[in-house]
Amino acid sequence: MKNDGFTFRKRMKSFRYAFRGIYLLVRYEHNAWIHCAITACVLAAGFLAGLSRTEWVAICLCIGMVFAAEALNSSIEALADRVSPAYDEAIRRTKDLAAGAVLILAIASAAIGLLIFIPKLY
Repeated sequence: MKNDGFTFRKRMKSFRYAFRGIYLLVRYEHNAWIHCAITACVLAAGFLAGLSRTEWVAICLCIGMVFAAEALNSSIEALADRVSPAYDEAIRRTKDLAAGAVLILAIASAAIGLLIFIPKLY
């Protein structure tokens, strides 16, 4: 791949592609809808609980990582389905591993959320 150098126009174009990817994630991926709903609840709870700056950093990192993992998982699934529309055990394993990665991050994020929010209740 040839590198033609940096231009502002190319950077703006790459941002447009990235924002389109976010749009596609939120518009078409059902699991992302669940993440959006949970994100809205966590943000509302965070404002009501008066989280500290450090707590907000942890919450924002968790939200960002879960959405990024979901986007990568959706990408892997779409590409795998395109490459091998028929059943393939290796493709199934790959898709399961990617979905498992999202679940691991979601569980870790939920644990962090509980560590932050439970003390606020008492």
